[in-house]
Amino acid sequence: MTGLGIGIGWRPEIADAVERLPGVEWVEAVAENLCAGHLPASLVRLRERGVTVVPHGVSLGLGGAARPDPGRLARLAETATALGAPLVTEHVAFVRAGGPLTASPTLEAGHLLPVPRTREALDVLCENVRIAQDALPVPLALENVAALFSWPGDELTEGRFLAELVDRTGVRLLVDVANLHTNAVNRGDDPYEALAALPTGSLAYAHVAGGVERDGVWHDTHAHPVPPAVLDLLAELASRGAPPGVLLERDDDFPPQDELAAELAAIRTTVAAAGAGSAAGGAAPGERPGPGERPGPGERPGPGERQGMRRAAAAGVRDGARERLGLAQAALLSALVAGTPAPEGFDGARLRVQARALVRKRAGVVAKVAPELPGLLGDGYREAFTAYAGSRPVPGGYRQDALAFARYLLDAGLPGDAAGRRRLYRWWAERSAPRPPGRAARLVHAARAALVR
Repeated sequence: MTGLGIGIGWRPEIADAVERLPGVEWVEAVAENLCAGHLPASLVRLRERGVTVVPHGVSLGLGGAARPDPGRLARLAETATALGAPLVTEHVAFVRAGGPLTASPTLEAGHLLPVPRTREALDVLCENVRIAQDALPVPLALENVAALFSWPGDELTEGRFLAELVDRTGVRLLVDVANLHTNAVNRGDDPYEALAALPTGSLAYAHVAGGVERDGVWHDTHAHPVPPAVLDLLAELASRGAPPGVLLERDDDFPPQDELAAELAAIRTTVAAAGAGSAAGGAAPGERPGPGERPGPGERPGPGERQGMRRAAAAGVRDGARERLGLAQAALLSALVAGTPAPEGFDGARLRVQARALVRKRAGVVAKVAPELPGLLGDGYREAFTAYAGSRPVPGGYRQDALAFARYLLDAGLPGDAAGRRRLYRWWAERSAPRPPGRAARLVHAARAALVR
């Protein structure tokens, strides 16, 4: 794959700024927000200028117990073709659990959750990756994710887990150095050790992003400036061989265009300086290994181990592995989104932090899907949504979530004023039917709303 250069995540909120930013050589767009037959005009203009657009998937859940959904793969393939993309990217994560494998309702996380770093989970992941690779028209690259907690019983470090994934499937890596920093703060992982374990030739590109620390926990917000520690990790990655591309992610609290330009300039400077330093000579005593040096024993598999990995890949997933993984992931996700007890071995305090973060994220999405709800509740929106969502999983999508939240509010006698409740009832009634109401139905809703006290 040819070099991508320096890029930025394309988001509708900053589409105009992205088109004006100097030096943007490529962009990445969330695949699920695109329709192959109706691409946003901004992306069309960028493509006409020769700017590469890479679709970035967030919903396949390749680290989950179930095999990848053919419909989701087909849509991702169509999007890649429509964009003329050189590759597509996804995550080493699971995003849903339950369903037929566990004879339980399917639960959606609305977030990228870490997978167990065990041999059995790796077997399942590798098979899912090969299924995805067969369905996609371009190469696939997978991103390491940020995590607030660890799985008990992990058998591999993050770097070794990713290295074995590459060796067994040939998948490329999207190395998110911001996520490595997050996991260093939250789980005590060594990000430099992880970088040392990765096969440098597998790198598709890198992500950088900002976050914030609260009460000793790093939250990968994509809504804050990139911190120096993340740029240091980018420099370490670049010192091991120039990454084909580096992309700045920003998903919320978008700054002015000049601030985005300054962050892109800092990324470009960091990569250039690291590359120059690498070319100048070897590492000084006490420094991390350079790009030509082998990492320490156990950090990267040797030839004998690689042969064993290939045998494991050929053998496929062991009997019952998907079911065991599915049960474990369903129990964890139920604790996070449905208020059930934390599974044995997990840090309950960390799971509570993750659960609160999922509710905050979910509240933000519902506020975008149904802005009338925070408009009616004002400052009380977040508190009311937290009370609603603490033990209620997403009921089939965020539109349904908004409707269920509105019904919950009405049942609870909210908003506090009768006029607000009447407006909420009418909003809910007009949207809860399978099709938009006609004139007669609207008159009925208006009459019933008038009776709400």
